[in-house]
Amino acid sequence: MTGSTGDTRSRIQAVALELFTEQGYEKTSLREIAERLGVTKAALYYHFRSKDDIVHSFVSDRIERLDRLIEWASEQPADAAGRRATLRRYCEEFFGDDGRNVMRFFEQNQTVIKQLSSGLMMRERMLRLAELLSRADPSPAGQLRATLALFAVHGSLFALRGEISTRERRELALGLANELLDRIGEDPAGRDERESEADGAPTARAG
Repeated sequence: MTGSTGDTRSRIQAVALELFTEQGYEKTSLREIAERLGVTKAALYYHFRSKDDIVHSFVSDRIERLDRLIEWASEQPADAAGRRATLRRYCEEFFGDDGRNVMRFFEQNQTVIKQLSSGLMMRERMLRLAELLSRADPSPAGQLRATLALFAVHGSLFALRGEISTRERRELALGLANELLDRIGEDPAGRDERESEADGAPTARAG
């Protein structure tokens, strides 16, 4: 196998992701990964001893990047501008080739991910990111809006079909997600009055 150790490791991760996404994690063998790479199984074992090791490696790489993003996001203001900046930076990470492929793997291999510790670690990071986005309004409504904003980014990979560029997909996802983020901390107009009327509170009447 030619190239540096780092390049080889990245190639293995990329090919494994392709196969895991195409035919499923459980149906893919190390032998198939080695064959697509054009190497022996022994050469593959030099870098990874099992499929779980491969998954843990690319998820760990993504977790490290998320940790850096979370650290940066925690230093941003909790206002709308800070939320938008955090989400745009997340999109830049997410819409990179490896980011999209990892998320496709997560989407298509839910059962496997629930059994792996790395899957739980990813979930913790995403919850932390949603928590940072909803700092201005940690109510259930604020938390839900922040979480749905992140889901809008993820869902753009699967909900938007047809001919559409990565840039168009990203901007559409950002636009919808920002609509949710901009409402965090917002007081619904007239909510108290409507609730009072529904509860039978006295209202002023014309004499």
